[in-house]
Amino acid sequence: MPVIENIFTDIPQQIPEELFQTLLSTGQVKIERIISKGHSSLVNDWYDQIQHEWIILLEGQAELEFINNPELIKLNQGDYLFIPAHTKHRVHWTDPEMQTIWLAIHIYPNENDHE
Repeated sequence: MPVIENIFTDIPQQIPEELFQTLLSTGQVKIERIISKGHSSLVNDWYDQIQHEWIILLEGQAELEFINNPELIKLNQGDYLFIPAHTKHRVHWTDPEMQTIWLAIHIYPNENDHE
């Protein structure tokens, strides 16, 4: 029998580091919940992922920076974005006053690249 879970439950009160939780990993797809609260990437620390990533901001606010675009991308609740593989990006800012909850879907080139 399937187990119903809720993406907004079991969130710690204190989040000293950004929290990454895998919700599903099968074949070429990994789905994760990411929780931020004032977290950001280190300056000049760019994600350069082998996989495509589709993200939606379920709660909170964030700003993303892309290495080839000087303009920051502001995300609000409900906003989603597709990031192609090897698109260098970083989290510039997340709201320090409230938790930011992301749902990220990673699409890998083949089954063994995300283990």
